[in-house]
Amino acid sequence: MKQRYIDVTQEQGKAFFTSGVEGPITMLNLLKFREEADYTAHPALAPEATISGQQAYKKYMKHTTPYLQESGGEVLFSGAAHGYLIGPTEKEWDMVLLVRYPSPQVFLSFASNKGYLEGIGHRTAALEDSRLLPLSTFEQT
Repeated sequence: MKQRYIDVTQEQGKAFFTSGVEGPITMLNLLKFREEADYTAHPALAPEATISGQQAYKKYMKHTTPYLQESGGEVLFSGAAHGYLIGPTEKEWDMVLLVRYPSPQVFLSFASNKGYLEGIGHRTAALEDSRLLPLSTFEQT
């Protein structure tokens, strides 16, 4: 079975926050949805009827947006992925998000916000696999 990546590991989190990256950070999110959302880990959030992973992710974004905006973060891009122009021939991702935060510290504050975390189960239910890649601009010389 293929390795799935849904949540950050302690090692990855520590490496990111001790990397010394400063200033604005943009998070590249690559998302693969489940055909059917799986609320096994968060039954209190489960809707009465079965929904798709994409529908569960929409619930996650609706819940998340106020916390994101309150933190100073913003969605720069949200769209469908259509397969690679250069790369593997199989379609790997369903959606791509670019989310900008004023700093890594702001991202950490957002990601650990109690209100935000109350809805994280929609994300977990929605995703078959994901990648989260922090991006920063090159220093101008």
